[in-house]
Amino acid sequence: MRFNYILLFSLIVFSLSSCHDKILVDVVVHHGKIYTVDSLSTMAEAFAVKDGKIIAIGKNEEILMKYKGIDVVNAKGYPVYPGFIDAHAHFVGYGRSLFEVNLYDCKSWDEVITRVQTFVLANPNEKWIRGRGWDQNKFPGQAYPDNAKLSATFPGKPILLERVDGHAAIASNTALELGKVTTTSTIQGGTIEVKDGKVTGLLIDNAVGLVSRIVPRPVKADYRKWLDAAQNRCFEQGLTTITDCGLMYYEAEMIDTLQRDSVLKMRVYVMLTDSASNFLRYLGKKPYKTDKLYIKGVKAYADGALGSRGACLLQPYTDKPGWMGFLLNPISHYDSLAAMLVNTDFQMCTHAIGDSGNRMVLRIYNKYLKGKNDKRWRIEHAQIVNKEDFNLFGSASVIPSVQPTHATSDMYWAADRLGAERLKGGYAYKQLLEQNGWIALGTDFPVEDISPIKTFYAAVARMDAKGSPKGGFQPENKLTREQALKGMTIWAAKANCMEHETGSLEIGKKADFIIVNNDLMLAPENELLDTKVFTTFVGGDRVYGK
Repeated sequence: MRFNYILLFSLIVFSLSSCHDKILVDVVVHHGKIYTVDSLSTMAEAFAVKDGKIIAIGKNEEILMKYKGIDVVNAKGYPVYPGFIDAHAHFVGYGRSLFEVNLYDCKSWDEVITRVQTFVLANPNEKWIRGRGWDQNKFPGQAYPDNAKLSATFPGKPILLERVDGHAAIASNTALELGKVTTTSTIQGGTIEVKDGKVTGLLIDNAVGLVSRIVPRPVKADYRKWLDAAQNRCFEQGLTTITDCGLMYYEAEMIDTLQRDSVLKMRVYVMLTDSASNFLRYLGKKPYKTDKLYIKGVKAYADGALGSRGACLLQPYTDKPGWMGFLLNPISHYDSLAAMLVNTDFQMCTHAIGDSGNRMVLRIYNKYLKGKNDKRWRIEHAQIVNKEDFNLFGSASVIPSVQPTHATSDMYWAADRLGAERLKGGYAYKQLLEQNGWIALGTDFPVEDISPIKTFYAAVARMDAKGSPKGGFQPENKLTREQALKGMTIWAAKANCMEHETGSLEIGKKADFIIVNNDLMLAPENELLDTKVFTTFVGGDRVYGK
């Protein structure tokens, strides 16, 4: 009996001692199906987080025996992934759009007018009315609208309604007058539509800026409202880093301010808009970096969008004979920009949609990069590429930054624009991946849906949310599930020169992770879109979920 008491006492002392000796950390995650997305695709069960970084990862027993967490998360066998990284989006623009007229999925121009009416009634003090999301391809006849009914319904009201892709807009007569846009106005890299001797209100590409530049600049309270709402939507989707493609310096600095104020917890990689004022502020220095902000990219625009026929093609549009789109600047502009950036640590990141736009950018990149390199210059979208030009990605280590849902949105009308043969070089993600062995994936929100799960599904199934078409659009360009996951995590981080900090769950990296209800690697294809995020952590802080 005495021996039993001694043994019991010893076990209690040992147990108390073991608890006391455990290392106190901020977070312990255990009993998860952890996809680390490291170089060996290692699976793990548990990890510990201290000061925002992962300090240990492995089996349940080894982590639970050694560490005691202030926040202990039992993943209950559910999948744990690195936080998703959107390699191409418009974070500030998305936040602003949440407080404008939502025109997505309008089936007619009359529906657009009705939504504007509803918004004006609900916001009687708004001096400027802005909206986004209309797409004439969804209207009867697929013809561009004009502003006649808009101006008649809202006399004296400045209104600017952007197309879904942001490369075209309809402006009311009052907005045109304020912007001094007339039948004699001209602008390079843009179109002001004139019909029957009158400006119709349709502005394409650079012409949109004639009106948007006179809209009053937002103040800090606006940005705070916009970006807080935007990050909450992102965290709900499992996004922990957003690549914001094309900001002015004052917008980037507002992000920095809100992050320092602890209002904004989202990590943001910024591409500065191709602008002299941005260059004067940043290019004489090294890229600006904090724990949550990285200003390292410069965003140029080669051409417009395919949907608005602004993409620059090598041959005329199939559905508009004689029209080949246009470049937004002279070729010398992009050449000069590349010559300047190649001697800095900033990445050149160029929007290119059409095969002519892509060829021009690729040739300039190859001219200055001179073979394989680690500058990580990017082409955003790389949407239509001539078969003779794919090799120019690999020859200069150019990163294709693509958005899989563009393929499944455009597939209904892309062949009308391009014809069947030319379309074979469109949305060719598998071919693009093979050039360097990796590819970065994003959404381009608010152009497309914010959901990274839809990105994943479109990449691996090549179908839209309705499950169309059966077998997938151009199925030869499907990505594997592992490739798609990497494209949304470690490869997206690599495209932002952040792969040593984020993108995978490894010791020393930032503890950005999510727990979801569905195993993306194993779930039946028709169940992938049912995936929901339980909880999201950024730097070891729980920012969404319970």
